[in-house]
Amino acid sequence: MLNREEGGRFFREAWITGVNKHFPGTPKPGYVAPWESMPDWEKEIVTEIYAQMQALIQAGAQNEQGTRLNREQGGRVIRIAWIGQVYKHISEPKSSYVCNWEEMSSWEREVDMDIFEMIQAKMLFNV
Repeated sequence: MLNREEGGRFFREAWITGVNKHFPGTPKPGYVAPWESMPDWEKEIVTEIYAQMQALIQAGAQNEQGTRLNREQGGRVIRIAWIGQVYKHISEPKSSYVCNWEEMSSWEREVDMDIFEMIQAKMLFNV
């Protein structure tokens, strides 16, 4: 199990991997900036989301049936957690920061789904 900062860093690396895979064209530098270049509010958000996903996945793993979310469900949970954390840290966020799943671009949805799968794999299979 990763500590809080390691979880945030893991989330960021998963984001960068997903952006490099799914973004159409060349991503903005901020999309692929390393952890050290991220604003503190964003570090706090991704750290908290990783902790939330860790708790969710652990709860599912404790179920004898091994209940897990599918790819899209996992991506949607990442998005919901993101929106909640953005409102916690930013009083008047950009609409793109808090738009619903259906309003996101397809590449962003793919990245969120990838992130969930990567966290799940890390938690369940130590990948």
